[in-house]
Amino acid sequence: MSIHAASARAFAGRADELMAAVDPEFLGLLGWSPDRSVLTFPIGHPLLGMPLCRVVECGCVAYSTSGLCRNCEKRWKSADVAFEVFVAEPRPVRRRNGVEDCAVVDCSRPWVTRTQQLCSAHQYQRVKMDLDLPEFLRHPAVRPLPSFGTCEVAACDRQRSGKVSAYCLQHTQRRTRMIREGTFPGDEAFRRAMRAVSKFVDVNLRGLAPLVVAEVIYGLQERIRGGTKTPPWHLRPVCELARTRQVSTLDELDPASLCRRRQALLNALTTASRRLGMTPESERHKDVWDAAAFGRSGNLNFTGVRQPWLREAVKAAVCDELPRRRGVQARGQMQTHINAFVKLSDSLHLQRDDRGSHPALLERQDIVNFSNRLAFLAEQGEISTYTWISIARAVRKWLSLMRSMGLTRPGQPLHGLPADFMLLTQDIPDEPEDSEAGKDLPDEVMRQLCAHFDLLEEKSSREVRVAVELLIDTGRRPFEICHLPYDCLTRDADGKPVLLYDNHKELRLRRRLPIPEATAALIIAQQERVRARFPTTAPGRLVLLPSVVSNPEGTKAISDVLTQHRDWVAALPDVTLTMTVHEEGKTMAKQFCFDREKIFPYAYRHTYAQRHADAGVPVDVLRQLMDHRQLTTTQRYYRVGEQRRREAIDRVTAMQFDRHGNRIWRRAKALLDSEHARRAVGEVAVPYGVCTEPSNVAAGGHDCPVRFRCVGCGHFRTDVSYLPDLEAYLADLLRSRERLAAFTADTWAKDEAMPSDEEITRVRRLIRRVRTDLDDLTDEDRTQIQQAVTVVRRSRQVVTLGMPRVAAPVLNPRPERPSV
Repeated sequence: MSIHAASARAFAGRADELMAAVDPEFLGLLGWSPDRSVLTFPIGHPLLGMPLCRVVECGCVAYSTSGLCRNCEKRWKSADVAFEVFVAEPRPVRRRNGVEDCAVVDCSRPWVTRTQQLCSAHQYQRVKMDLDLPEFLRHPAVRPLPSFGTCEVAACDRQRSGKVSAYCLQHTQRRTRMIREGTFPGDEAFRRAMRAVSKFVDVNLRGLAPLVVAEVIYGLQERIRGGTKTPPWHLRPVCELARTRQVSTLDELDPASLCRRRQALLNALTTASRRLGMTPESERHKDVWDAAAFGRSGNLNFTGVRQPWLREAVKAAVCDELPRRRGVQARGQMQTHINAFVKLSDSLHLQRDDRGSHPALLERQDIVNFSNRLAFLAEQGEISTYTWISIARAVRKWLSLMRSMGLTRPGQPLHGLPADFMLLTQDIPDEPEDSEAGKDLPDEVMRQLCAHFDLLEEKSSREVRVAVELLIDTGRRPFEICHLPYDCLTRDADGKPVLLYDNHKELRLRRRLPIPEATAALIIAQQERVRARFPTTAPGRLVLLPSVVSNPEGTKAISDVLTQHRDWVAALPDVTLTMTVHEEGKTMAKQFCFDREKIFPYAYRHTYAQRHADAGVPVDVLRQLMDHRQLTTTQRYYRVGEQRRREAIDRVTAMQFDRHGNRIWRRAKALLDSEHARRAVGEVAVPYGVCTEPSNVAAGGHDCPVRFRCVGCGHFRTDVSYLPDLEAYLADLLRSRERLAAFTADTWAKDEAMPSDEEITRVRRLIRRVRTDLDDLTDEDRTQIQQAVTVVRRSRQVVTLGMPRVAAPVLNPRPERPSV
C-alpha cells in the first residue's frame, strides 16, 4: 500500500470516528444530510441562530447591538422618530434574489429572475405567445422541460442555466468576469475551488474533504456545548478557505488569511477534533502535551529539552507531580519547572563535546558549569536573581525526585547517571533580602479607587465591578471570587452574614468568612440580577458572577477580571498620595502620583491583611481569616518594608519630644540611609519611648541605673507614636497609687513602692504637650501622622509593662459603608 493510500485511509477512518461522535439530534437541528452537504442554521437558536430585525415585517438579520438590520439602522439614523415608533412601523419583506425552479409544474430548470419566475425557454415561449404569467401557466401547450444537469462547480447544488454552459447562471457570470479580468485559473481549478452561492443561513460543505466536513461538524457541536455562539457568517469563511486550498484536514490550513475571530474559530475546530479520544496515556508520549488530558488548560511544551534521555525523565517527573498540584496556576508551575531543565539542557549542549547525549558520562563539573552559566545569565541581565534561584531550586528538587522515582534503574531514562550529578545546597545562592515596601495599598489610594467604580462598570461590566468590590471587602484570591457559586451567602447562629467560598489553591472547599452587612447586600443584589437574567436555570448550577459571553445558561463564570482591572486602572485619573515633607523648617503636605503598577487585584488581599493587622488582630486569627495553613505565610502579607518604615519615621520624627516635653528634631529633614542605620543601632526601645545612652543600648536596655524612671533621664526620647503607651503608663501609675493607699503595709515599704507625684506630673505634662502639638495640626496633617503612627507601631518591637490593651478598629477604605 502506498503512503498516499495509507494516509487517505487514515483520514477516512478519522472522519468516520468524528461523525460517530456527533449527536444525531444536532445533525437534525442543522438539517444535515450527506447528499445535500449543507448546514442550515436555525434562526431562533440562541447560539447558532441570528436575531431578526426588530422592525415589524422586516425579516432580515440584525447584525448590530441595536437589534436592527443594516438597512433599517441606516433608515432609523436618518429618520427623526423615536426608536419605539420606528420599529413599530411595518416594513415589507425584502425580496431576495434566490433561485428556485421554474413556475411551470414539474419543470426542472431554474427560473431566470424572481419577477419572471420562468426558465429561459418558458420565458421565451411566454413572450412569443404574448400571455401574462397566469394565462401562460394554464395554457395546454406549455409542457415541463427536463433539467440540463447540476452545476459542475463542486460546491454548488444549483441547476445549469443551459445546454452549452456547464455551470449555473451565477457561476457562468463569474467565469465570464474572471476571463475578462485575466484571473481565470482554468475549468478544473475553477470547479474545484469556487465557492457556492449560499443563503444567509446556510454553510455549504460541498467540495470539502470528508475529514474536513467531519471536523467542522464535530467542532461546531463541541463549541455549542461549551456555550460559544457561532453564527454562519463566522464559519463560512473557514470552509471557503479550506475549499480554496483543497486541504485534507483543517490542520493543513494557514490561518494568516483569516481575521482574529475566524482564526479563533479555526483553532477551536481543530482543537476539538484533536481532543476526541485523547487520554493521559496517549498524550504523555508527545513532546507538546495538551493539558486538557490532565484536567488543565493550555499546553506543556518539552521541546526545549534537547537531550532525549533528559526530556523523557522530565516528562515522567511532570506526569508524577501534576496530579498533586492544585489551583489554576498548576499548569504554569509545571511549565516553569520544565523551563528550568531547558536551561540545564542548554548548558549541557553548549559546554560538552557530546552535547550531553550520554547521561553516564556526566559529572560534577557539569553541575558547576551549569551554576556558572546561571550566574553569567544573571550578570548579563537575561534572567533575574530570583529566576536564578528558582531555576537552581527546581533542578535540585526534581533531580532528587527523579532518583526517588527509580528513573536511574536499568531501562529507565536516567540509567547510569552519576550520583554526583546533583546540585548541592551551596550551589544555590542566598535569596536577596526583600527591601521592597509591602504590596498593600494605602487607605488614601483605596478611597480614590472606590470612588471610580462607575468607570469600571462602564468600561467592563457590572459583574467585573462586583468582583472588584468583593476582592476589596473580603481579601479573597481573584479566582475564588470569580468562581463564587450563586448560593455563596449564609448566616451564622447570631444572624451575621457569612461568605461561602472554595479555596482552590489549598483544595479546601466550602470555607466560611464573616463579612459585613454592606458586602452581604452587594451579594444579594447580584443574586437578584443573576436570577432575572437566567430564570430557567436551576440555582445550584448558577454562578454569582456569570460571563457575559458564551454563557446561555449562566453556568460559566467571568474570567477576564485581570485584563479589565488593568484597563480600568490605566484609564483612571492620576492616583495621588499625600505626604508630609519638611522644607526650609516648615512642615507641609504634598501630593505625589502613586505608581499604577502597584494596583492589581492581588494587592487587595495584601491590603485586607494589612488593614486587620494594623487594627491589632492577632496573627493566629488573621491566619484563619486569610485561610492560610502556615503562620509564616500570613506574616508575609503584612510585613512592613524599610521604605514604608522610613516614610513613616520621617513623619513621626517631626513630633519627637524629650523628657521635659520640648520638641526636638523640629528642623529634621528626610533622613539619609546612614542616619537611619545610625538610629537603628544607637537607640534601644523602652516601655514608652527610646533610650540613647550608649551603655544601656549595648546592654539591650538592661543596664540602666534609673530603670523604669525614663521620664527623669536625659537620654530618654519619645514621639507621638508612643502616646498610647504613655497614657497606659500614666493609668498604671495612678492605679498603683490608689491600690497602695488602701494597702496595709509598713510605711517604708509603701513609700518605696508609691509612684512619686513628680513622676506623675512629668508624665501628664509630656502627654499634654504631645496632644497639644497634635491638635495644632490641620485635619489633613493629623490624618497623615496617624497613618504614619500605625506603620511605625507595626514595625517596632513592642515593649509593654503588662497592662491590658484595647485593639484599634479596622480601618475601612470605604467610609460610606460600615466595616466588619
